[in-house]
Amino acid sequence: MLTDAQCRNAVCPPDKKQARFTDSGGMYLQVSPAGSKRWFLKYRIAGAEKQLALGSYPAVTLTAARKARDAAKLHKSEGRDPVTVRKVEKLKAITPAGDAFKATALEWYELKFDSWSSHYAIREKRNLEKDLFPFFATRRIGDIEAIELLAVIRRVEERGALDVAHRVLTTAGQVWRHAVATARAKRDVNSCLW
Repeated sequence: MLTDAQCRNAVCPPDKKQARFTDSGGMYLQVSPAGSKRWFLKYRIAGAEKQLALGSYPAVTLTAARKARDAAKLHKSEGRDPVTVRKVEKLKAITPAGDAFKATALEWYELKFDSWSSHYAIREKRNLEKDLFPFFATRRIGDIEAIELLAVIRRVEERGALDVAHRVLTTAGQVWRHAVATARAKRDVNSCLW
């Protein structure tokens, strides 16, 4: 196992492209002839060798690199590829709006608006503002349960607006599918109601 002093003093011989200094659990410090130092984790998924960058030394300390290694190994033990997990986390981080129902619904609405007629756009906006936002606007869309959506749809039905209830359910379903596609929700709760 490496020590912090060994990491600080690690150098690459000028005749080599890089030098590797192994720590434990598949983690190593790779040093270039120019002096840059980067942490990597080597692991196998389905027999194929893979490599995960853990950061640059000294910005990522030996202790921090070991913690990152342990987190990656936990993902692997759960059957998830650590590289894929990192890619998904990065994609989630660049999602432009928050994960509240209203933010997700308005993002979906803006994406679809140009392809709709003005009448249809007004109806979709009304479905959101009148029947969905009052109950879910600030809630995380991933936390909303199917039974809650069903309760909202039943309220619309109790007004005697059966056709509107069906349209609101359709609108909600499209918002949830957008939420699933943008990793804000794990599943489409609307599909439980059809």
